[in-house]
Amino acid sequence: MALRGACRLDDLTQRYLAARRRIVEGPYARMNPAQREAVLAPDRPVLILAGAGSGKTTVLVNRIDYLLRFGNILQDPPAPGRLTELSVGLLEAYAEHPDPQAERTVMELIGVRPVKPWTVLAVTFTNKAARELRERLIAQLGPCGGEVVAGTFHAVCARILRRHIDRLGYPSDFTVYDTDDCKKLVKECLKSLNIDDKKFPAPQMLGVIGRAKDLLQGPDEFEALYRDDYRMSRIAKLYTEYQRRLKAAGALDFDDMIRLTVKLLQSCPDVLEFYQRRFAYVMVDEYQDTNHAQFVLTELLAGGGVLMVVGDDDQSIYRFRGATIENILGFEKRHGDAYVVRLEQNYRSTSTILDCANRTIANNFGRKGKRLWTENVEGEPARLYRADDSYDEARFVADTILALSAEEGSGYSDFAVLYRTNAQSAALEESLIKSGVPYRIFGGMKFYERKEVKDLIAYLSILVNPADDLRLRRILNEPKRGIGEATVQLLEQTAAEHGLTMLEAMARLEDFPALARQAERLQLFYTMVEDLAGAAALLPPSELLAQVAERTGYLDYLRAQDQADGRDRLSNLDTLADNIRNYERGIEEQGGDEVPTLTGFLENAALTTDLDQLDESAGYVSLMTMHAAKGLEFPVVFVTGMEEELFPSARSLFEPEELEEERRLFYVAITRARQRLYLTCARLRRTYNLTRNPEVSRFVAELPEDRLENLSVARAPVTEMPATEKRQSKAGYAAGATLSSVAVKGAPRTAPAPAFAAGDVVVHKKFGRGTVQSVRATGGDQLLEIHFEQQGLKKLMANFAVNMMQKEG
Repeated sequence: MALRGACRLDDLTQRYLAARRRIVEGPYARMNPAQREAVLAPDRPVLILAGAGSGKTTVLVNRIDYLLRFGNILQDPPAPGRLTELSVGLLEAYAEHPDPQAERTVMELIGVRPVKPWTVLAVTFTNKAARELRERLIAQLGPCGGEVVAGTFHAVCARILRRHIDRLGYPSDFTVYDTDDCKKLVKECLKSLNIDDKKFPAPQMLGVIGRAKDLLQGPDEFEALYRDDYRMSRIAKLYTEYQRRLKAAGALDFDDMIRLTVKLLQSCPDVLEFYQRRFAYVMVDEYQDTNHAQFVLTELLAGGGVLMVVGDDDQSIYRFRGATIENILGFEKRHGDAYVVRLEQNYRSTSTILDCANRTIANNFGRKGKRLWTENVEGEPARLYRADDSYDEARFVADTILALSAEEGSGYSDFAVLYRTNAQSAALEESLIKSGVPYRIFGGMKFYERKEVKDLIAYLSILVNPADDLRLRRILNEPKRGIGEATVQLLEQTAAEHGLTMLEAMARLEDFPALARQAERLQLFYTMVEDLAGAAALLPPSELLAQVAERTGYLDYLRAQDQADGRDRLSNLDTLADNIRNYERGIEEQGGDEVPTLTGFLENAALTTDLDQLDESAGYVSLMTMHAAKGLEFPVVFVTGMEEELFPSARSLFEPEELEEERRLFYVAITRARQRLYLTCARLRRTYNLTRNPEVSRFVAELPEDRLENLSVARAPVTEMPATEKRQSKAGYAAGATLSSVAVKGAPRTAPAPAFAAGDVVVHKKFGRGTVQSVRATGGDQLLEIHFEQQGLKKLMANFAVNMMQKEG
């Protein structure tokens, strides 16, 4: 009898677990099996390898929905009291036909333990992704969806720092400097340290400092590393002075936001414990693009909860910004109990486009491995056009857009034109203008970089952070109010000598006789700022902007300008006002206790990119770099400049890791296309006053020939083409030359590479004598690992190394 009872209990347990799973899976029945597996993943480190267009946002939204609706109960054993024939029968009936009247009882029987929304942290890489995630959470979950902590790394860090940064000696109302502000500050530091800005240019120095911060190296650590290196030790002094001035101004740059958050958590155990207890679930999107500082921050915040990372190693394209692909490749090694799910079903592109993407990325070695597939139609082949030069290439793009718009009714917003470098956009812009095709460039001057916008942002900034001398200097005489540069310098010097900010010095003008001549004008400015600061404490940001524009005289200043220019700049002020109102509306729609504040808006503005302004339904063609296109999709995509030494870049041809990153960038570019993909290149291209006859990119040769239609006319490479021939060449757009009739194999013009084998001794013009350690075939080339006697281990591509290296003897 005991045995029969045990079997009976086991049968009930199995029925209970099966019914519970069916009930829990019900809301996610429309998802594919891999997506559903990711949503219901157990409470252990989870790696979601999400291919392009595989619905990762859907997975994140529904994972959060599952946690807030049920809690992660599928791993829980059933409570003994629930294992009765009656209760299991009720669950089975509900699983078959859900009855709203029985829902409460059923939820009790399956043991739901909903997670509080504020204990879920979801980190994205772009404001656009964060906004979409929040909107979908609210749409699916209602007001509690707005209580989930969702934002970019910088936004999440800003939230933590506002509350605790005083522990590091900064004010809670700190200012966030944009790139332009940081460059100005670096220039000031270079001048004060008597460092030649030609040998140490500010943009380059800012890059070095930024990379140090990404590696979590503060000024002291950086100085210790490079004490014996003359150039780097000079940069260390610059870094120290730059950081000192930032702190004195109560300001942070973008890299500080993450570095200082890590420093805060590592140096203040109570703060770390607070956030580890707060966040039971930490989710990070685009994990393949995290740098070292973001990686450390993620591990710290997830230390007390469950970490889920979502990413695609095949889309890791930000190495130049410090992103470390090893973060995603090494996830399973770091987390031995990791649960891995691959999302390979694509909902975006045709199967032809996916065949192209799969074939090219398969040439990379440093990847986890997955193959995208779709139930979408096969679609049209990718099309290759080899133009005479960059202007012929641009004409082809413009003419094709016009033709598709006229013949098929495609809107201009259906088209995106991608390029490897910003320099390529000039010819494209010229051709689109001549053709009357409206377009917008993303990655040019950003909205918040426009002079009138930066001026008003500076006014608003000093109302919340009076110590921000950099922005005060910007608007002290803007618009003109008779305060010249000599007065500004004297005020700055006086303030520095007495350990004051410039505004504090203006409050004590009677103490500084040297400023007597300009005291009246300075006092008027100070009184205006004080009055506006009082208004800032009472008015919502949108109303405050109107007051600032009026009281400072900036509105009258713009109205008095040239009619066309003044109209454009006034329009930018209207857009700024709209942005503030949108910020206020967004806070209100989220619900909760948060209210719109000037500090909140300024922080939001500092973290905004021009892609946040992208309206995918607007009537213009989008032009952007391939990097900027990450995360976007369009019905028709043109990938231009498919030439050796342009794409892949010349620098990458000698570095296998760089070449693999270029291939990942190509993979990102072609998977932006939903229906049609065009690849273009030029026989002749002028760059930086140089004229080249480039070979077609090797990436074209890696595509499946049965998925690629050649629109080019077979023609030998040209050195210069008469204008008449250039006009005639347009007839070749639709010519059906076979792929083999055009040199598309992408092999650079070099002597054939000799066959190398492990053990060969070689002599390299730069690296000296070495021994080949291993040889691997890749994309019609060979990847050589060579140990050089003086330089150590190097990885070289054989087709390019042959010009610099030969076998010994």
